[in-house]
Amino acid sequence: MDNNKFAEGLPPGVALSWGLVKPTQRGPKREMSLKQIVDSAIAIADKDGLSAVSMNKVAASLGFTTMALYRYVPSKEDLILLMQDAVLDIPIPEENSGHWREDMSTFVMTIMQCFQDHPWLCDIPASGIPITPNNLRIADWALRMMSNLPLDHREKISILVLLTSHARVHSFFQRDMDRAVQTGVNSGPVPGVSYKAALEHLVTSERFPYLSPVVLAGAYSPENDDKDGHAYGFEFDFGLTRILDGIEHYVNSKR
Repeated sequence: MDNNKFAEGLPPGVALSWGLVKPTQRGPKREMSLKQIVDSAIAIADKDGLSAVSMNKVAASLGFTTMALYRYVPSKEDLILLMQDAVLDIPIPEENSGHWREDMSTFVMTIMQCFQDHPWLCDIPASGIPITPNNLRIADWALRMMSNLPLDHREKISILVLLTSHARVHSFFQRDMDRAVQTGVNSGPVPGVSYKAALEHLVTSERFPYLSPVVLAGAYSPENDDKDGHAYGFEFDFGLTRILDGIEHYVNSKR
């Protein structure tokens, strides 16, 4: 099928991500590129969050009018799709390590790093099955590391969803906790008292008999995260290990 005909059935942002359509030639001499536009939008989002991204602001950052920008990207929604795919252009190992658990851990940590580098990714809702190039490249990587496991296609996709969901949910939680620490809301130093100290005062053994010993042990406070050499905190590492344990048990049952 002709690329132009095929592109007509795709959302504009998806077609642009695959290079199936070119910006219109109408208007003044074209001096921008799609990459410049996407990179500028990413820089704005990295600095001020996704809500700060607008067609006006991106155009102004490049010294062009908003109407000029629309000749390259039809809408803000398409721009956000392109931003997401661009930051997912992450390094992928050329070969499997030889052990699927190690590969899955690397996979999740790599996705986590992407969310950490670009926290606004957490604010983009799922709008359907990923279909842009780098999204599919990541899916292909995950399926490669499961290629020798005795699983069918649906089981492999389910594991892919499970791993990416763990990375996304923890990233969302960690981002919000980091913001709370930075702003002094519910965490970190507040006038005269820390979050941990407040909990120890409020969570009494009479009212919360099972939570109280956990608080006193310091296991409930985010102030204690990442003090034992864990990459993203004990809760993340513990959860990922249990997920991998479950996958391993299931894989062994199929052998």
